[in-house]
Amino acid sequence: MHTHHIYIAALAAVTAVLGSCATRYQLTGISRSRILIDSRYDATPDAQAAAFVKPFAAQVDSTMSPVVGRAARYLAKSRPEGELSDLLPDILLWAAPRFGEKPDFSVYNYGGIRAAIAAGDVSVGDILDVAPFENKICFLSLKGTKVKELFAQIAARFGECVSHGVRLVIGPDSTLVSATLHGRPIDDAATYRIATLDYVAQGNDGMTAFKAKTDVRAPQDEANNVRYLIMDYFREKAAKGEEVDCPTEGRITVRP
Repeated sequence: MHTHHIYIAALAAVTAVLGSCATRYQLTGISRSRILIDSRYDATPDAQAAAFVKPFAAQVDSTMSPVVGRAARYLAKSRPEGELSDLLPDILLWAAPRFGEKPDFSVYNYGGIRAAIAAGDVSVGDILDVAPFENKICFLSLKGTKVKELFAQIAARFGECVSHGVRLVIGPDSTLVSATLHGRPIDDAATYRIATLDYVAQGNDGMTAFKAKTDVRAPQDEANNVRYLIMDYFREKAAKGEEVDCPTEGRITVRP
């Protein structure tokens, strides 16, 4: 058999195999998990590598290890509501006066919370794990009709992170059943001031109602990064001899 005939036959065989694979297999799902890198993966550390990393590790440890406060319990995010899901939007309200703002409520995106906080001492590194992005606090206004639209979008996601005073009831089909703010229904004609993250204010994470925002104030100084606001909140609590706690209170509930 000539060489080019052999090549064509081989190519046809490979194509047949790949074609059969394409028809037999399909993607059914994607999952992810975190892997703890400990001594099991480094039973015989390389001395040269360890020596190279040592000065950098010391610098990182000196930056990340300082304790900023204490957590009274394990604080984690959850849908429709969780301790950390409540705490972070409340911290946005707590920080608002330093910017001369007094928002009616706040929203923190669920997907932006990347870790939980264990009970006990909380370090700078722990807060960085929770808020690793360069998101900054942002203030904006929405008409009541758009606030209702926003709450409907939050319901469609079975909850985001909302501040104290917001009460949303979601139906089993992820539709908004009712919404109140400090015990009052949302007034279509009113204008509401909201604290959130600059990323969320752009209408990301399905909260497109924010695209109708007006009177936007988005300070861009590095100190306004939300991770530093969170650290400041823990430090203030620690200065008062208090642990940080935020038990859930029924801000978002799902009706059976």
